[in-house]
Amino acid sequence: MSKPLGVAVIGAGMAGKAHAAAYRAASTLYRPTLPEIRLVSIGDVNAEFGQAAATRFGYARHDSSWQAIAEADDIDVVSVVIANSLHREVVEGLLAAGKHVLCEKPLSDSLEDARAMAHAAAAAEERGVLGRIGFTFRRTPGIAAIRELIQDGTLGRPLHFSGRYWTDYGCSPQAPMSWRYKGGPGSGALADIGSHLAYVGEFLCGDIRSVSGGELSTAITQRPLPLGAVLGHDHAAVSETFEPVENDDVASFSAEFASCIGSLSVSRVAAGHPNSLMFEVFCENGAASFDQRRPAEIGLFLNEGPYAQNGYRQVILGPDHPYIAGGLAMDAPGVGFGQNDAFGYQARAFLEEVAGLPAAESLPRCATFDEGVRNMEILGAVAASAADAGRRVEVPSAEKPALAVVR
Repeated sequence: MSKPLGVAVIGAGMAGKAHAAAYRAASTLYRPTLPEIRLVSIGDVNAEFGQAAATRFGYARHDSSWQAIAEADDIDVVSVVIANSLHREVVEGLLAAGKHVLCEKPLSDSLEDARAMAHAAAAAEERGVLGRIGFTFRRTPGIAAIRELIQDGTLGRPLHFSGRYWTDYGCSPQAPMSWRYKGGPGSGALADIGSHLAYVGEFLCGDIRSVSGGELSTAITQRPLPLGAVLGHDHAAVSETFEPVENDDVASFSAEFASCIGSLSVSRVAAGHPNSLMFEVFCENGAASFDQRRPAEIGLFLNEGPYAQNGYRQVILGPDHPYIAGGLAMDAPGVGFGQNDAFGYQARAFLEEVAGLPAAESLPRCATFDEGVRNMEILGAVAASAADAGRRVEVPSAEKPALAVVR
């Protein structure tokens, strides 16, 4: 494809801005093989937020409705970054209008809606229109590097996975009520950040076959209504009117992976942990660790040499590791990078697929809506386990496409 691609982002919140910035950077990553990328619109019902994001990131305009974006002839590609409960209507409408859609995770707030979205995406793909979901942490160089070490035999078969994703955006009882605190069991911290941890675990250890020991806890049972609009996780001024929190602040479960078992824990009330995705994976030939607070390094332990002289070592990530060579303006060891760069790699991968670039010459493709449904099936199994005293719940089997080699 040589014609320009017009891009829009629906949602001007925290993650929406990450998508907007990512599309701006995408054409500067790697070789100049993309067609011209035109930054067309930021869509948001809040005109102040939408216009501010459009101006900041160089988009031509702000639209106040998703329908305006669906009807626009100058838009080809749309990221949907809004409340989970709104995903289905917007995504299905955009696909029907012929727009290529990259949807934030989780795919929806209900499994029924997610499956309907996957059906709509499959029908759209028959017309050449793509629906994909953003599993952003698959793009993190350190996590991708650990996957390579597992798959090439350096670490070998995983024996045990321990992962946690702790955040603190809800640790204050005065944090304002928002859509994140509404919904059924499992739609809170489990859906928000547990969705990330679940696909990271599968990325390293294979499919989750069953879950057990599910626990959901609502630590703060009511929250004050905000006095005005709230952007992302901002702690805005609040009123004296409180509403009940409907979902989970903390969630944990055990998982049976294809090759091992693991324990997973998530929290949105972990004071002092603004964004701490951390894990260790223990394998036949050693172990590896990752901490999102130090994303430019991994810990690596290999069973080599005398045991008394062995131990974890720090590995600084650089051009020999996934995504970095050509993916950073200064692609040298020790430069440093973070989660925003992963959004750039994600946007680049989606644009490469939309533009028709061969898979063998592109970044690994973004996850399909079917993979998004599977992710929600895992979260649903955790919620079912928690509702029944932690019983074991099987997860439907899934076939995953092989991951292409990153640059």
